[in-house]
Amino acid sequence: MHKTFAQKVYQVVHDIPREKVLTYKEVAQHAGSPRAYRAVGNLMNKNYDNTVPCHRVIRSDGKIGGFREGTTKKVALLKKEGAI
Repeated sequence: MHKTFAQKVYQVVHDIPREKVLTYKEVAQHAGSPRAYRAVGNLMNKNYDNTVPCHRVIRSDGKIGGFREGTTKKVALLKKEGAI
């Protein structure tokens, strides 16, 4: 059985270690669709599964990017984990 793009993205993000981050573009590349970084952002925004650490995905320019629970919470989580 083949995984869907969303399943691949969630697996890539699930596997990001606590002290690391990936960009939306890097996640898309690891999921096998290098130009689908906007789709990655949309998936992260719609995710409600707490086992998928969406806060560990940032913009390619190094900025934090969006987060369903707010950027302040995203920054706090990344600081707590030692990623920033």
